This record gives sequence, structure tokens and C-alpha cells, in this order.
Amino acid sequence: MRTGAKILFVSLGCDKNRVDTEKMLALLDQDGFSITNDEREADAIVINTCCFINDAKEESIASILEMAKMKTEGKCRALIVCGCMAERYRGEIREELPEVDAIVGIGGIDQISKAIKDALSGMGEELLPDRNSLPLSSGGRLLTTGGHYAYLKIAEGCDKHCSYCAIPMMRGHYRSVPKEDLLREARGLADLGVRELILVAQETTLYGTDLYGKKCLHELIHSLAEISGIVWIRVLYCYPEEIYPELIECMKTEKKFVHYLDLPIQHASDLMLRRMGRRTSQKDLREIIAYLRREVPDIVLRTTLICGFPGETREMFEELCRFINEEEFNRLGVFPYSQEEGTPAAEMAGQIDEETKLSRRDELMELQMEISSDLSERAIGRVLEVMVEGKVAEENSYAARSYGDAPDVDGYVFITTDEVLCSGDFVSVKITGSLDYDLTGELLPAASEG
Repeated sequence: MRTGAKILFVSLGCDKNRVDTEKMLALLDQDGFSITNDEREADAIVINTCCFINDAKEESIASILEMAKMKTEGKCRALIVCGCMAERYRGEIREELPEVDAIVGIGGIDQISKAIKDALSGMGEELLPDRNSLPLSSGGRLLTTGGHYAYLKIAEGCDKHCSYCAIPMMRGHYRSVPKEDLLREARGLADLGVRELILVAQETTLYGTDLYGKKCLHELIHSLAEISGIVWIRVLYCYPEEIYPELIECMKTEKKFVHYLDLPIQHASDLMLRRMGRRTSQKDLREIIAYLRREVPDIVLRTTLICGFPGETREMFEELCRFINEEEFNRLGVFPYSQEEGTPAAEMAGQIDEETKLSRRDELMELQMEISSDLSERAIGRVLEVMVEGKVAEENSYAARSYGDAPDVDGYVFITTDEVLCSGDFVSVKITGSLDYDLTGELLPAASEG
């Protein structure tokens, strides 16, 4: 029975946060709340915050202040903050944002309905259980991705303690979600029409080490591949030093495991890597990349970098540029270093000014654009199976993704056709043209759903 209360959800940050949001939405739906997209009609507004870097923190604060206006401009009677900012800055939220009626920590998101009901009745509270708990391991989901793909969070927290990262302070130590819970959740997603599962965690390659005493991501993937309806399984956030032979053998033999890996290397200067608390050297990285490309020749590799880390000289930055130019990652993202309070790097000497950080980021992205453009040209003539994302507005074409394109962060394959295609369809496309980050192609006559 519906309560009549309308809830607006604002989800910020990464895909792992998105999973938490989808689980909370499902709980609210089960408990009789109505979900609305109209902020002026909402009785309560929930903001799932992010504060991974300063920009994310500022976005979260801006969203809280913007939604707080609905208490006078709309019908909002309760403003609830959850997620990483609620976990890390609970005291500051209490003192500096009196507009907030309830704070829900990372370990308390399975109590979101109680938090909203109490806040609506004027009894706002803090629900801040141990951040090392593992709530909602097998709950339902209300998908926000369109329904044909979904993220599956296989672990929570991190034990790496890189010198720049505040994640362990917010998300706690590494905890794998039990395999049986993940399989139950994945079957539910397949029943909803999901065709691509994207496995995420702060670090996916360590899956199972805490529960089962060994790395067993490959075993999980084999089990997920048995689920009817799932066509693609993609893995993000693999620390390069944790890549292991059984995982790559699984990629070579399991047809549903797409030939794509996300390896966040962060830098290539040995000194920078040591200062960052990373566990690889440049030599290690080169050997790991060579190994992956030798074992899986058509593998697509994505990475992320940090530029402007404390002590990064121009020579170190140029060393990074040379490395990127030589290794030719298929996909690459760059973050200017963010000085996060409470982390070892925040206290290091040699902090670099913002202008230099941004300039170096732009320089790296210009280099990557040249690499990506060259790699895209080499794809012309290939035949690829792609997943249709949707129709391009006011054009006779569709946007699709190949196995080498993760949602939101990578490019598209644009298909011009008079045929009617649906989101989630798998079709075969011959690549006919290239852009900097995208491809264009023609639909092959034998196209059919996978």
C-alpha cells in the first residue's frame, strides 16, 4: 500500500554509488513510497553523495543547498543525506548544513525507509552503523541505466591505502559480497532484461580473498555466464599487480567475458608510483600490459592517471607522456591530483598549483586524442558486434557500444540505418569511419539479436 509520500532521489558520483541508489530505490518501492523526478512535488529528497575528490565534494554540497530550496519553493518536508559525504563529514554536515534532517552512513542504507519516515515525522536522526558492515547484499534493484545493462558491485571497501585516496576512511576495509548473493542478484537483473553485467568494486581482482582465501573472480565470472539472458560480462577497476593467470584464461575461454579490462595505473614514473603508495614499477606495468596483449591480442585496455601529484617534476610528467605514447592505451582518463585531507599525500612537500595540474591534464588528453584517433582509423573495415544504446534524436541513426566501450566513460559506434532497432539489441556492424573517440558503421544484412 502506497504511503502517498513522494521521494526524489539525487545520485552523485561513481557507478558503485549508483548500485547503492538502485537498491535504496527498490527498498522504498517495496515499502510503499512513490518515486518522483519532480523536485517540486517531492515530500522528501534523498541525496546520495560523493566526496572522492574536491570537485565531487563541491558538487555534493551544491546539490544539498539546491535541494534545500524545495523546503520553501516546493513541498519538501525532509532532506536526507547519505553516501560517502555522510560517512566522512557527518559532523560538518550537522554543524554547517542545518537544512539536512537525517544523515545515513554507508552501512545504514538498508534503513533508508526508516530514515525517511522518521524525518517526515520530525524525528530526523543519524543512522551510522559500522562502515565495515555489508548491507543489502542480495536486495532488489530499480534500474537507472535504461534496463539493458547494469552494474554488479562485487565487493566493498579497500585495503590498498594509496597515499592520495580517502576511500578506506569512507568505505572501510575490503569485503567481498558472497558469491551466492551475487548470483541471486544477477539472476534478478537478467529477469529485468539486463543483457550486460558490469562488475565493479574499489578493486575487483581481489574478489574472494577475504571470504574464500584465494582470488576467485574467474570462478564468479564462469558462474555468472551460466545465467540465461546475460550476453556480456565486463570487469572494471582491476589493479594491475593483482592480475592473475586464471582470470586471463577465463577471458580467453569464456565467450561472455568481453575482452576489455580497466587497469588504473595512475602514473609511470617509479618515484611517483612509490610516493603514491602504488605497488608496481614502470617495468612491472610494461610487463603486465605486454602479457595481456600477448594472451588476448584484441584486448581493449582502459586506464586512469593522476597528474600534478606532489613532487611531480616536468621530467617525471614527460616520462609519463612517453609511456602513454608508447603503450597506446585504447581508453584513458586523467584526473588532476586532489589534495584530500587526512591522506598522507595531503601533507607531502611539493604540492603543485592548480594551473599546472590542469595544463598537464589537458596535455595528456591531447596526446590521448591523437592515440585514440589513430586506433580508431585502424578499426575501419572490422566487423563488430555492438549493443544498441538508443536512437540519436532527430537523426536516422543509432548509438551503440562495442565490447571495447564501457558505458558513460568510453565512446560509441554510430549506425545509420532505416531499420528500427531497440535498446539492448545486439547487431553486427562493419566499421566505415572514425572520429576521435567514436566510430561509424553500417548495419550488416545478417544483423540479428544476440
